[in-house]
Amino acid sequence: MQKRVGIFVAFLVLWSCKGNKQKASGTPEPLNNEAPSEWIILFDGTSTKGWRAYNGDSLPPQWVIENGTLTFDTEKRTEADLKGGNDIIYGAEEFDNFELYLEWKLPKGGNSGILYHIQEGFGSPPEIAPEYQLLDDLQWEEINNAKLEEWQKTGANYAMHIPDSSQKNVKPAGEWNTSRIIFTPELVTHWLNGKKVLSFEPWSADWYERKAKGKWKDYPKYGTFKSGYIGLQDHDSPLWFRNIKIKRL
Repeated sequence: MQKRVGIFVAFLVLWSCKGNKQKASGTPEPLNNEAPSEWIILFDGTSTKGWRAYNGDSLPPQWVIENGTLTFDTEKRTEADLKGGNDIIYGAEEFDNFELYLEWKLPKGGNSGILYHIQEGFGSPPEIAPEYQLLDDLQWEEINNAKLEEWQKTGANYAMHIPDSSQKNVKPAGEWNTSRIIFTPELVTHWLNGKKVLSFEPWSADWYERKAKGKWKDYPKYGTFKSGYIGLQDHDSPLWFRNIKIKRL
């Protein structure tokens, strides 16, 4: 009996050490090991409650639920919508430090983004809010006959920080990807299909230097808000999202 107890205790010690090693490495805990109550469900496949247009009161008609996914239906566009701009936010509450998880897919040549710390009253969310870029990296250049910068590709902190290409595993158009954003004032990490592809320190000297020299140099409010709404970008292509949830940190 004592021998069995000793083996069991040894197993518990090894298991605990393994768990601590995973946490120390910065790897997020598996979703199925976390208490459901820790997560706030932003989209569960059945309701768009809480979602509305940026600077608007209701959800644009192009954003609909189909087969349990939050979809942007380009067939519902009007002439005024042809250049995108029907960005949406989860307007029920704001978030400061968080871990956001969602699943997404794009069509061939598709383009979108996940934005956070959004405040309203501006022309569009990208002017003020950091963006985790979503793109069909594999075919966008061929379809559009144009060359992309690395900061324009999936997983980038758009126009600010470049993802680690050695860790990226973007699924082909039409296949589901998973993304996470973990935000704290000390460190922001971007995850793609289970791999960390980017980390940076917000509001650091390096962060301000990148802003001053790059696309956002003429947008003084970009990245200045410490809390705000979560948003999804319309970039004039079909989009599919599912299993959107967030946890406060």
